[in-house]
Amino acid sequence: MITEPVNNGETPIGARIHENCVVCGPSNNSGLHVQFTQLDDGSTQASFGCGKAFEGYAGRLHGGVISALLDGVMTHCIFARGDVGVTGELKTRYRYPVVTDHPAIVRGWIKRCSPPLYLMEAELLQDGQVKVTATAKFMNQPQLAENGNAR
Repeated sequence: MITEPVNNGETPIGARIHENCVVCGPSNNSGLHVQFTQLDDGSTQASFGCGKAFEGYAGRLHGGVISALLDGVMTHCIFARGDVGVTGELKTRYRYPVVTDHPAIVRGWIKRCSPPLYLMEAELLQDGQVKVTATAKFMNQPQLAENGNAR
């Protein structure tokens, strides 16, 4: 993992340019409102309650919601470095069902960085078991931070 977090006391970049994001945006009344935390090893994680409102099949979290959570946690790894990235490719592997009404943890990290490309990995855990994994390629998009919003 590559870790070089940026924390200079400013408002986090995600909060400045990502405020209406469906995964983490505080201004999105219909969003998931996930709050991501950077860990000491440079990875990023969050907890998600997996409520029935996000169900696909009965008792199972919808696969699209799972992918959105994994994409979001990887995006926040890039934000933690002070960069902005957009998803170029996302591969999700559903190993076991994620049940509803039972909290899960998503965790993501940077596997390799070759500017402007970030190679990312993430996982969703429930009851200590890895239920879903993801790999992704993100492209650094600094102009999105300069413009004040991501498009």
